[in-house]
Amino acid sequence: MRVGAFILAAQFPGQGQGEALHRAVRSAEVAEEAGLDDVWLAEHHFVPYGVCPNAATLAGLLLGRTRRIGVGTAVSVLPTQHPVALGEQAALLHLASDGRFTLGVGRGGPWVDLEVFGSGLEAYDHGFPESLDLLMRWLREPRVGAQGERYTFREVAVVPRPAEALLHPDDPGAGGPPVVVACTSPSSVRTAAARGLPMLLGMHCGDEEKAEMVALWRSAAREAGLDGDEVAAAAHVSAGLVQIADDREAARETLTKAMPGWLRQGLGAHVTVDGRYRAMRDPLAYTELLCDLHPVGPPQLCADRLAATAERTGITRFALLVEGSGDLAATEENVRRLGTEVLPQVE
Repeated sequence: MRVGAFILAAQFPGQGQGEALHRAVRSAEVAEEAGLDDVWLAEHHFVPYGVCPNAATLAGLLLGRTRRIGVGTAVSVLPTQHPVALGEQAALLHLASDGRFTLGVGRGGPWVDLEVFGSGLEAYDHGFPESLDLLMRWLREPRVGAQGERYTFREVAVVPRPAEALLHPDDPGAGGPPVVVACTSPSSVRTAAARGLPMLLGMHCGDEEKAEMVALWRSAAREAGLDGDEVAAAAHVSAGLVQIADDREAARETLTKAMPGWLRQGLGAHVTVDGRYRAMRDPLAYTELLCDLHPVGPPQLCADRLAATAERTGITRFALLVEGSGDLAATEENVRRLGTEVLPQVE
């Protein structure tokens, strides 16, 4: 089992953006000290839900600050950036970190980001498969050209080539950085499966829904020609929430006091590109749902919850949101307890 910290650089009410980013960086540093396997970084634009606008850039900083821990994006949003530019960033981070970088990509949402970056709603509604295929070619081939609906350019050399990493040939990262795809619908599950790419499943999903998505992925992957070993080896990632305390009610109280204000402020700031209405979850009800779904409580309960999710879904990689308290000291303690009191029980 691989257990990692999921970091959004969330800006809680009354906090500055620099404070949120400082907490994000410290959380990653403490995650390595505490023995966690990975750190996963989100990116958002123009909203206090998360103040990191480029997960790959923050990943580069953290790969330089750490020596052992894996660092991944959860996720880099493809419709708002050129897949070749993202591929170059991923290759650079993969090579410079000796294979510690994982690229997570996703479709994002119908937000005003599409207007600001000039990609338009078409890139969100229909362009994701083309962008993903171009990105994967960049990460796997020595030369790449494009003749697609959105991207057309002459063949050019891939520099630097991800496959040039100084790794042992049997190392999983020898062929380039691992890639995972955020999936929230049957369509996105099939898109990932057809390319043999593992999924990143959101923290809003329970075990039953995640198990159904894994089953669909396996079926679609077999239909696409993947063999049984490839299907079985897919390293899907389950996003969740973690808060550790000596008793369950204390952990829940920490989150229900802090998270609703952040969710109300952060989610409420999203603006759609075309003016469509987007209903927002009730912040308190959503916080309570997350507490019910994920490892929130004493260390033994948290370990049991992770083990139960792994058994029900077949997923053994976790990206757990650690900053739900909104407080730096409390977040650092949460990360340390995850590494020292929970991780030894699930390894």
